Amino acid sequence: GDDMMNIRKYVHKWAWTVLIIFCVVGLFYPSIGIVAIGCMLAPVVVSVFKGRYWCVNFCPRGSFNDILLSKISKGMKIPVILKKKWFKLLFLALLMSAFAIQIYFAWGSIASVGFVFVRMIIITTLFSIILGTLFNHRTWCAICPMGTMSNYVSTIRKTAKDSKNVETYRNKCTHCN
Repeated sequence: GDDMMNIRKYVHKWAWTVLIIFCVVGLFYPSIGIVAIGCMLAPVVVSVFKGRYWCVNFCPRGSFNDILLSKISKGMKIPVILKKKWFKLLFLALLMSAFAIQIYFAWGSIASVGFVFVRMIIITTLFSIILGTLFNHRTWCAICPMGTMSNYVSTIRKTAKDSKNVETYRNKCTHCN
């Protein structure tokens, strides 16, 4: 209980350092970019079991936004368009398409593929800083592609879990299993 809560708080307080170290080291040793796969998959995998638990507790960018960016943020409302389902899905599609194209052209070189991750993390972090400064410090989280995917995975999980509680009417049963 309390120990787990303390661990989560501690990790959240310092996870932003992972983001900074990753970006700086990645510029000099681009192969390290490959480790970003873990940080990109983690929120989606965790969402199967715990919804957006990763985003709230362990995301290095979420930590960066909460611990540092919140101090300079104007704290304004997140623009409504950024919360729209169609916008989030369009943003996800555009970012993942750009990512896939870059990976395709970089394929064959671990350093080149790694740098695709480093570059993408740096660009999206800068975008996060701009949005977080102008609006709410967690504005990026509203459109984060990993958060969007996590949300859909957890929704599918919840729907599947809820569908186990099906009411049956014996006289209407077609034995479809």
